[in-house]
Amino acid sequence: MSETPAPARREGIRLGRIAGIPIILAYSWFVIAAFTVIVYGPVLLERNPAFGITAYYVAFAYALLLLISVLVHELAHALTAKVYGWPTQKIVLNLWGGHTQFENFTATPARSVVVALAGPAANLVLAGGAWLVLSGVSMGIVADTLTNIFMWANFVIGIFNVLPGLPLDGGRIVESAVWKATGSQAKGTVAAGWAGRVIVVGLGLWFIAMPLLAGAAPDLSLLMITVLVGGFLWMGASAAIKQGTMRGRLHLVSATALAAPAVGIPATATVADIRRLSTNGTPAVVVCGPEGRPQGVVDTRALAAVPEHAADSTPATAVSYALAAGAYVPEWSQGQELIQYLSQLEGHEYAVVDHNGTVTGLLSQNAVVVAITGKAVRSNKHPQGQSR
Repeated sequence: MSETPAPARREGIRLGRIAGIPIILAYSWFVIAAFTVIVYGPVLLERNPAFGITAYYVAFAYALLLLISVLVHELAHALTAKVYGWPTQKIVLNLWGGHTQFENFTATPARSVVVALAGPAANLVLAGGAWLVLSGVSMGIVADTLTNIFMWANFVIGIFNVLPGLPLDGGRIVESAVWKATGSQAKGTVAAGWAGRVIVVGLGLWFIAMPLLAGAAPDLSLLMITVLVGGFLWMGASAAIKQGTMRGRLHLVSATALAAPAVGIPATATVADIRRLSTNGTPAVVVCGPEGRPQGVVDTRALAAVPEHAADSTPATAVSYALAAGAYVPEWSQGQELIQYLSQLEGHEYAVVDHNGTVTGLLSQNAVVVAITGKAVRSNKHPQGQSR
């Protein structure tokens, strides 16, 4: 049985594909749909008492129209990216609207802006189309109400998303401008993340602080929306700052630079053979299998515990712990390529080999994490007395 659909089922409901792109409705969307009905239904009923219970159906239709608007927004991103050859993995519609998840691609400042602004542009086109419909024909109170809601929803989505700060689409303008000026996408991402935080502060001042200072009673639904949107934007901006900071440190991630010196020995070697390698500053010792592939690392404490009289008869494999399958990397690996490769491997240590397959080093996961984040992480790897 194929394992491919499993993540989509866990994430939400697969609605199908558009232009080959999987569309997934996250379960969290039903939260915002319920919120829309609960909050907006009474508002519609108050404005149009003749609606009766229909007001709540109209409110639910409003939630569906928002969903369609977000889908068009994300499709605009995906289809524009397709023009540049950027593969799209999926579109997810969720509590916060939605997001388009791309696979690996190479961006430029200009293309990044074009793809980002395609979404808001699509919403403004929808708003313009709804305005033309309202201006041209009368469709009855329910249809007119929904069309008016659709128009304003898309107008607000379009304008709001061009605000210059991540995670909003307009943040890509800031990112690309700084990227173009400095030559560093990482610096652009960090700058756009901070701009996003400034936007959150501005929203809080405008919709919460200023009305309170003016003595106005806060509108509960507006307050809740501001807090929810502000919280989402703050988390997205913070994630962008973190991502940009990490990306800026990618040049530090190099298998050669981060690995501790190591030598390889065959699995047929003994403890005596290992001890004969010993000199001041002895490197790590990697045990290699019949085909020369790294398969284990000598535990220095286990090595020291072997009595001298048993050294010739104790195999190296008896004082080593296993590396995960395939846990070795070329010594020239670096940057994003190295991180992506390591993310596919199990374990916390990886042998480093040269062009001839000879072991030259031992790379720890912790060393990579420190290089990227500047912070060490605890590891449950097999303890050994080796200093690295």
